[in-house]
Amino acid sequence: MDKQSRFFDEMFDSAGEARMPYSRYHDWFKTEDIRHLRRKSEEAEAFFRRIGITFNVYGQQEADERLIPFDVVPRIISAREWARLEEGIAQRVRAINAFLHDIYHRQEILRAGRVPVDLIARNEAFLPQMIGVNPPGGVYTHIVGTDLVRTGENEFYVLEDNARTPSGVSYMLENRETMLQMFPELFTRLKVRPVSSYPQNLRRSLSDCAPPAFDGDKPEVAVLTPGIHNSAYFEHAFLADQMGAELVESHDLRIEGGRVCMRTTRGYKPIDVLYRRIDDDYLDPLNFNPNSLLGVPGIMDVYRAGGITLANAPGTGIADDKALYSYMPDIVEFYTGEKSILQNVPTWRCADADSLKYVLDHLSELVVKEVHGSGGYGMLVGPAASKRELARFEKKLRARPGNYIAQPTLALSTVPIMTKRGLAPRHVDLRPFVLVSPNKVQITPGGLTRVALKEGSLVVNSSQGGGTKDTWVLGD
Repeated sequence: MDKQSRFFDEMFDSAGEARMPYSRYHDWFKTEDIRHLRRKSEEAEAFFRRIGITFNVYGQQEADERLIPFDVVPRIISAREWARLEEGIAQRVRAINAFLHDIYHRQEILRAGRVPVDLIARNEAFLPQMIGVNPPGGVYTHIVGTDLVRTGENEFYVLEDNARTPSGVSYMLENRETMLQMFPELFTRLKVRPVSSYPQNLRRSLSDCAPPAFDGDKPEVAVLTPGIHNSAYFEHAFLADQMGAELVESHDLRIEGGRVCMRTTRGYKPIDVLYRRIDDDYLDPLNFNPNSLLGVPGIMDVYRAGGITLANAPGTGIADDKALYSYMPDIVEFYTGEKSILQNVPTWRCADADSLKYVLDHLSELVVKEVHGSGGYGMLVGPAASKRELARFEKKLRARPGNYIAQPTLALSTVPIMTKRGLAPRHVDLRPFVLVSPNKVQITPGGLTRVALKEGSLVVNSSQGGGTKDTWVLGD
């Protein structure tokens, strides 16, 4: 028996037959020459290099631009499976927006005792500067990336909510473009729902959130980037280009007449909606980190006065804080009156003494994450850790327990990748992308599938050696 057989294989059932979503793809695959498919993989890599789809790796001596490995075997989701996910994601995102409005206004959920006051008041992601502020259209999280994992036929879990500045959508779009070029016959054979309208939908969704100061026909939208050295700069430039929006840095902006204006060849022009890809702390040196060279002095004052829309709104980071994650089922129920459709992963908050004791006693069995961590950094995968790593992490937990949460090691589903010997199962997760406007929650049919390329590895992050796949949602 294959040692990975205890994991749910999304392509093959226990008898080795292709599951329904993959049946027509598998029929095609069986007729293909494996050497031809491997050559296609090499072509895909050359394509990614040619158009510059790279990311920067920090914290290493050889820090440089790297190519995210791309696997040509798609991840396929049936229309029925997607409908359920779509319903659960929309419910969760609506609840997150309601929660954010509440904690920056009446704080009813804190008064009701459903979320501890200390968890908000002492959280660095909570911005007192946002108290009483009403973002245009009531939207806090204009763009959300909800990370999902699967453990069975109908078992999906939310791993985390990315509500600050979720990244990866450019890879979703370029993965699809690559597959369309490499295997056009597959898209005539299978009814795969398109993702290419995302940039236009993003532009439309942001425009629908224009601020009170806007009084024209078409809102001016711009993308604020920290600059070329940022790990996601390719995506910032890509999305600005695809949306037909200006890509700006802080030195391109200044405040005139209560508006944020960008430099153009004809002078300075007001911006209505700024899709910012910099963190809260660096957004405005007058209101946040005074040493920031990436932000715009006074932009928060313009925002509070209704002169500009910032997407995502400052202070949204509290919603994807990992310490708050375990309260999400309560948050969903509190604001929607419904049970959460998507499950949470059981979570121990290490700030709690009893939970800390359990985590320390079972460290080798658990995944431990920093509350504010991202990108797979600062985490421990207990079953894969050495005794030295476990001992080192135990010291960290004892020193700062409130900085960590722990979760069981889930039996993540697998999808095959192309290897030199043929197909081989590897673990995956999924980040669907959600657009929120005043009257609409729109979920792109697909998302970014990240795959752990190392056999047995559960870490899918590109910074930790993971790759990506095209994600196909089938039509009805």
